[in-house]
Amino acid sequence: MFETILQIDKQVLVFLNNLGTEQWDPFWRAVTKQFNWIPLFATIIFLVIKAFGWKRGGFIILSMIILVAFSDQFTNLVKNFIERLRPNNDPQIKDLLRIVNGYSPGGYSFMSGHATTSTFFTVYTMLLLRDKYQKYIYLMLIFPVVFSYSRLYLGVHFPIDILTGITIGIIFANLYFKLYKKVDQKLFKV
Repeated sequence: MFETILQIDKQVLVFLNNLGTEQWDPFWRAVTKQFNWIPLFATIIFLVIKAFGWKRGGFIILSMIILVAFSDQFTNLVKNFIERLRPNNDPQIKDLLRIVNGYSPGGYSFMSGHATTSTFFTVYTMLLLRDKYQKYIYLMLIFPVVFSYSRLYLGVHFPIDILTGITIGIIFANLYFKLYKKVDQKLFKV
């Protein structure tokens, strides 16, 4: 049964990856680069400082930096333990994928760091800011969805890698938020 799931996973990726066109390739290559999301991160920093002030906001930003570092290290640990080849390096399907302008990273696939970290960061941020910016806070979900899909488009992650990353990101965000609330109450007596 596990082998069947992995075969379906590969088939779904080949289908989704082959929906891409050269016209859209530059867009998805840009989307997958963390650097291009700096305006979003700057906006979040601004909103955090505006909502919580410099002292408490600075603590929250520090917690976000720790979150990203933890998530990155955790996904690398999982990838190096599982050692699932990236689709672009998988001999069974690599010739069936559209490789965008030679974009072919090495390393392992399971689970997607892009999906895990972006979901973790976004859900945590939403939990922090939901009372302050109720009306528009859910628009932030566009970030992990688009960021994660870029990995399928580029053929460097399987759907299971993405779905697992999103799930782990949601779980971690909720646990991390609970931890943050405890520390925040002790430090800032709120």
